[in-house]
Amino acid sequence: MADPVRAFYDELADSYHLIFADWHGSMLRQAAALNRLIEADLGPGPHAILDCACGIGTQAIGLALLGHRVHATDLSPRAVARAEREAAARGASLAFGVTDLRSLATEVAGDFDVVLACDNALPHLLTDDDLHLAVDNMAAKLRPGGLFLASIRDYDRLVQERPRGEGPRVFDDIQGRRIAFQVWDWSDTGSTYLLHQFVVRQEGAGWRTDHFSIEYRALLAADLVLALRHAGFALAGIHWHEPEETGYFHPIVTARK
Repeated sequence: MADPVRAFYDELADSYHLIFADWHGSMLRQAAALNRLIEADLGPGPHAILDCACGIGTQAIGLALLGHRVHATDLSPRAVARAEREAAARGASLAFGVTDLRSLATEVAGDFDVVLACDNALPHLLTDDDLHLAVDNMAAKLRPGGLFLASIRDYDRLVQERPRGEGPRVFDDIQGRRIAFQVWDWSDTGSTYLLHQFVVRQEGAGWRTDHFSIEYRALLAADLVLALRHAGFALAGIHWHEPEETGYFHPIVTARK
């Protein structure tokens, strides 16, 4: 996982916000949706939260602004550095670190009420061994009764449809027009796909195109549940939450220790 995924997010770190119409607004909306789920399970906060796939801070900063005590980690040093800058610019207090999902237990101190990995992070783990190792490490950082939370695409549907991509989405702001879209190249088996993220920006009379690509696993719900069971979560404590329920843009799975 580490080298290609780290390189992908290092390269994307300076442009990641450009795939949103309003990244700051999305940050606040996502944090509000996650906070509702967290408080429904654990009661009112503040809670100690480990966001172990924080990227540039899309969920972590918003949750910190809601008053939670957030430790944010990611395997991309450039993404974490940007998250630190964005947090400082907003007056948000967070702890940061550069850590692989599969080594949280030994590299992150303490334990947490919530451990989360959002934005389709877990499907970067292409093998069952790596997926189980990552989920085991996330579980190891939870306090008794703590909440595991992850968001992924609805791959049970997507593997049937095998869409060729997403978008385009056209955004206009004070810096001009930009177009964000994705192209997906599916493997023959449909178990993985190569994602191509394009950001096309207007520059004067011309256009600039940036391209980023990475392989994803089409992670089925049953396979993620199996990893959660392997990590010691009881089946009765594992729940799926759909976007219509949460207001969050991906399905979310939660599990209690």
